[in-house]
Amino acid sequence: MTRKMWCLFALAALLGASSLYLNRDWFAGDNIHVYHRSRPFRSRRARPDNSRTEPIVFFIDRKLKLTSLKVVPVSDIETNKFPQPVWHLLSDSNSVPVKEFAYGAPLQGMRPAIKGTAPEPLEPGANYRLFVEAGSQKAQHDFVPVARAQ
Repeated sequence: MTRKMWCLFALAALLGASSLYLNRDWFAGDNIHVYHRSRPFRSRRARPDNSRTEPIVFFIDRKLKLTSLKVVPVSDIETNKFPQPVWHLLSDSNSVPVKEFAYGAPLQGMRPAIKGTAPEPLEPGANYRLFVEAGSQKAQHDFVPVARAQ
């Protein structure tokens, strides 16, 4: 091979490697996108008396079989190495695929991490972080609960 052929071969390899580097997200798994919405109750009878915040519903961009779900105060994450979650669910063996769920609501196929525990009420205006796992995929989402309208 001539020197010109070696240079062309090296250039093609360099362009191929840079193309793979720039398009590396093609080989990565899909990211989980989570968002939330706070909405007031429609009727006074359905409103729980112990909640100081409007109900929060979380949405996922596609149906997933969740394996873990955890809500932790951001202030605890910043100060503690092992923060205590205010709501923590784990999948038994086969959770039902979900696309949306409300804070504190039971999810079919999931159970509290510590038996007999209930989700703690959220504090209005405090920052919280939701951690979601579906197999090897993980996502997190920060949210601030809105104070309940009187």
